[in-house]
Parts: sequence; structure tokens; C-alpha cells
Amino acid sequence: MKKILIITYYWPPSGGPGVQRWLKFSKYLPEFGYDPIIITVDPEKAEYPIKDHTLEQDVRAGQIVYRTDCSGIYEYYKKLTKAQSAPYSGFVNEGSPSLKQKIARFIRGNFFLPDARRGWNKHAYHQAIQIIQEEKIDAVITTGPPMSTHLVGQKLKKRFHLHWIADFRDPWTDIYYYNKMYPTPIAKAIDRQYERNVLLDADQVITVSDYIKKQLAAKSPAIQASKIKVIANGFDAEDFDLTIPKEDVFTITYTGTLAADYTIDSFIHSVKRLSTSRKLKLRFVGKVDQGIAQKLSEQLGDFVEIHSFVAHTNAIKYMKSSSVLLLIIPNIEGSKGNLTGKLFEYIGSRTPILCLGPTDGDAAAIIQVCKAGKTFEYDDEEGMFQFLTSLLNNFDPQSPIKEDNVVNRYSRKSLTQSLTQILARHEA
Repeated sequence: MKKILIITYYWPPSGGPGVQRWLKFSKYLPEFGYDPIIITVDPEKAEYPIKDHTLEQDVRAGQIVYRTDCSGIYEYYKKLTKAQSAPYSGFVNEGSPSLKQKIARFIRGNFFLPDARRGWNKHAYHQAIQIIQEEKIDAVITTGPPMSTHLVGQKLKKRFHLHWIADFRDPWTDIYYYNKMYPTPIAKAIDRQYERNVLLDADQVITVSDYIKKQLAAKSPAIQASKIKVIANGFDAEDFDLTIPKEDVFTITYTGTLAADYTIDSFIHSVKRLSTSRKLKLRFVGKVDQGIAQKLSEQLGDFVEIHSFVAHTNAIKYMKSSSVLLLIIPNIEGSKGNLTGKLFEYIGSRTPILCLGPTDGDAAAIIQVCKAGKTFEYDDEEGMFQFLTSLLNNFDPQSPIKEDNVVNRYSRKSLTQSLTQILARHEA
């Protein structure tokens, strides 16, 4: 078994989508001849937006995990802003930022580069040195966000000349909420230099979509696009191998974060039209912006359910018990290349998907290929209404879930095999 060292800030009991990718890779890597060793942060010292202890059940028996100390700054952030937790992606748990939150964001975006979790780096680095000196490590993998984790891999590469793979689960300086941290031109220049150096120094780079690959390759003419590979996010078939009956009422479910800048008005209008003659339920599971929650309540009233964060296992049950799943691609620059991890879990649930987003985008193409649903432009109220009407007219809570082998290419096991093919190339 070849040993690979995986350095990741997010690991159970951390919750949310960020933890899933390498938790699942690590679960299946031994089946392909690789023994992963994990370095992560001690959960008592970590700053996770959310926790999900049920994910600890997914850690493979015998998995070696080193948990290190951490020197963080979010304790000061929370004191300044009175926040109960670290910010969610896109600061969705903050709503319209107060003056204190704006100051905190400015400090984060200009004085803690590349990010506020860089305080973990020295602890992860020293732990990695110890492991490398004691074990025969075949490759080192760093995954971000937090992007500062890649700086650990960069130092290890220079010291030990090991094969280093940098995994980008999100863009770095192109992330949609980057400017919400009010970076100055100097801060942006420093951040972009970090980004370029990581891309140049890494032996291989992995990311989750072709769109992000193009963004990364464009950071410098010296970056070889051929060393950037795409491995999409996916779903673990074992997570969905359970029988969950459909709700008796036609139920539309959205899971995850719903931020203020998500375009949802036309969808609300289409549901409102639908609800005038038929009984239905619109269910949101996760963090919903206060303004959107108020709008939903005012326009749809009793049809709407909003649940706070639930464990991943319960989120899957909601997906499978629904009649249709709502997916919203943020209406921002780069939306065509947005491939949220939620898309693949929706596909894995075999529940029809109604996607709001670019009809010529990457998500729309995957939904079409997998015959998993349909994508509509943000203002296509009539199209959404007709789609939902068709599903409602054929609604049968007892109907069996259709299986389609096309979706298996996005199973975590299949994607892990793709990862091992990348690892094997450097060994050849």
C-alpha cells in the first residue's frame, strides 16, 4: 500500500460540504492500493461554521488521523462582532453587515492573508515533518479552502522534494465573495502572488470543474494547463442506499445555504401560482437569509417550512422523501462554471431536480446528461411553472425511484479511482 499524506483543515466533526470530498476519497482509497494518512486540526481548537458528528461514522475503521493544535483569530472576530460562530461561506449568516462586521471583514481581507486560518499552518507543518521522517510517504495532498493550507504543501515540497498535489475545491481570488472582505489593491496583489506560486510549485493541481481549471491556468503563462486535472464532487452511493418513502404531499425541497444574493423571485411566483389549486409544501433545510425567509413567509405563508442545519444523514432523508429538489446557482460572474457539491448528492438521490441557473452552464449539462431534471433561467417563471405542473400532475408517492447507470460516474468510489489514476501518473 502506497502511503499518501492528506492535509485538510476540514474533517469530522466539521460539517458542511467542505469536509465531504476528502472524507470520501479517504474512505475508498485503500480499495485502490493507497493508504491515506490525515493531518487535520484538533476540533477543540478549530473554527467550524457548523459541526456534524454523524460524519464521524464515515471515517474508515483504522484510518490514521493526526489532530494538531491551532493558533486562530476567530475568537477575536467573535468578540468584535458578537457572532456565535465563524462566518459561513459568503458570510450568509451575517445578513447585511454591521459596522463592526465590516471592520472585521476588512481586517480579515487585508491583514490575514491568504486567510484567517493560516494560524494552523505551523502546527500542520511540524506534524507533517514528523510523519514524513517516520513513514515512506509517496505523495502529499493539500486541499483548500482554507487556501492557506496549500502553503504547508509548498514548504514540504521545498524541504523534502516530495510529489505535491494541490486540490482546489473552490476558486481562490475568484471566489464570488472575495470582494466582501474589502481587500485593498496591495492585499489583492499579495493574495494573487500566493495563488500563482502555489500553482507554479505544485506538481499537480486538482479542481472540481473545467471552469475553475481555466481560471487557474490563466493566472500565469508559466502554468502548465496540462498539470491541472478535474475531478468533480460526487455522492457516496452507500449514503443513499436506504429506503425512504415519499411525502404524501407534493414537496419541493432546498438543502444548504440560501444567501441574500440568490435569485429566487420568479421561482416563488411560479410556486405561488401552483399553490392556488393544489396542496404542496416548499421546504428549506439549512441557513436561509433573513430577507429571503421573510419574503417566503409573506408570499407563500403556510406552504413554507424552514429547518435549520441538520445532520448529513437527515439531509439525505429529506432529499429522498421529496417530490422535487430545488438547486440554485448563484447569479454571479462565473455562474456557468459553478458545480456545487450539492448537485451531485441531488443526482444521487434520484429525485427530479429543478435548477435555477444558466441553461448553457456546466450544472445544466450534467443534469441533462444524467436525465436528472431541468434547468431554467432565473426569470423563466412560466417554464418553471409548467415543469412543476407536469411533475405534480404525475405525482405518485408510491412510485419507485428510477435507476440510471449514467449517474454512477459521479459516485465517490468512481471518482476515487480517477484520483488514483492521477497519482499513478507521477509514479510511472
